Amino acid sequence: MKIKRCNKPGSSSRVNSSGFSLIELLVAIAVFLIISAAALSLVKKHVPLVSTQQNQAGLNISMRNALAQLEVDVVNAGTGYYQGVNIPTWPIGITIVNSSPGADCYNAATLTYSANCFDTLNVIAIDSNTPPSNPQDIGANCVSTTSSSLFVTPVAPTTLAGLAADFHTGDQLLLVKSDGSQMATTILTSDGQVSGGKVKLAHNPTGTDGTNTTSNDPLAISNTADSNKLGTQFCNTDWVLKLAPITYSVDASNAADPRLMRTQNGQSTVIADQIIGFKVGALIWNGAADSNSYSFDANTYAHDWALVRSVRVSMIGRTAPDPANTFKNTFDNGPYKVQAISVVVNPRNLSMNDGGG
Repeated sequence: MKIKRCNKPGSSSRVNSSGFSLIELLVAIAVFLIISAAALSLVKKHVPLVSTQQNQAGLNISMRNALAQLEVDVVNAGTGYYQGVNIPTWPIGITIVNSSPGADCYNAATLTYSANCFDTLNVIAIDSNTPPSNPQDIGANCVSTTSSSLFVTPVAPTTLAGLAADFHTGDQLLLVKSDGSQMATTILTSDGQVSGGKVKLAHNPTGTDGTNTTSNDPLAISNTADSNKLGTQFCNTDWVLKLAPITYSVDASNAADPRLMRTQNGQSTVIADQIIGFKVGALIWNGAADSNSYSFDANTYAHDWALVRSVRVSMIGRTAPDPANTFKNTFDNGPYKVQAISVVVNPRNLSMNDGGG
């Protein structure tokens, strides 16, 4: 028996498919937009944080690299050995020029530091490309640095012409007694030249006490406070050495970016940017035992560089200033992050004359 199905009038044999209504679609879009706006807001807030962290990490790496380079240089301070030149009590390895910050050191309105905010560290090194020579005047065995010229004789196999070619205007010399008991320093005013079977070196004369003016002694080697270490008479068993110092100082000429500089042989290299603090102290040998604190004023030990046994360098750096940033640090209330780092270095060549220590 067959059953016949009949469709009602107006009905359809197709099954209707369901879908989103316009209202549902608009609600979904609105929810998506709200979530997207929240996500973008979070990203926008975190981008500066990531940038700040990257800047801080870069500052930290820069400062650590700078002090690592400084440490390598300072640990070798006082290296004055040459083949055939054995000075048993080498008189000097580093000199420190401590600043005297005044009221104008930091300008809070412009976020700038002036040059008198920073110390200077000089590592006294000898030019290894210029052989040592013996002072010997024309017709005499000794020379005096109070004169405007001195004569030197080369040590074989160095020739007169070869030695003369090593000296140029502006070079700084160190004259040292063979036993290291006295020294003098001066600046050449002309290139070396062969004269009378010797090499003539014209220079700025020292004072009668062996001292020099600042312009004639940019390394701050000589000073009246340390006059017992200075001399003016040097003879043919003594030594004339050409210096190739390494100087660490802060260049504040660009107010927006004070930079730590390393200068050697007239070439300056930036080794750290945005440096707002550079202080150098010294631990001093007092004849019986080392002191237990660092002095950041060379006047307290009368600039007697032979007493320096250890050097402490403290440095402060900052991220680039951002005046629009509401953040203010607690160091100088500037709109930037700051980091401090320090290192203590024991120059291996400055502990040879400790007496019973």
